[in-house]
Amino acid sequence: MPLTFNTAADYLEAAREMACSSRWALARLLAEEAADRTSDPAQAARILAEFPAPNPRKED
Repeated sequence: MPLTFNTAADYLEAAREMACSSRWALARLLAEEAADRTSDPAQAARILAEFPAPNPRKED
């Protein structure tokens, strides 16, 4: 069954699933999309706080 993403809640649910499976970068990307689709700035900030950005990879 294909996944359908139509609402912020859809993206947020997927972000939580990715976080549970330790896919942090993908969880953050999905959370960013959920936040972008949220009209309330405070709610968008809470979403992003729940999924902090992963540490950037350090290049030698």
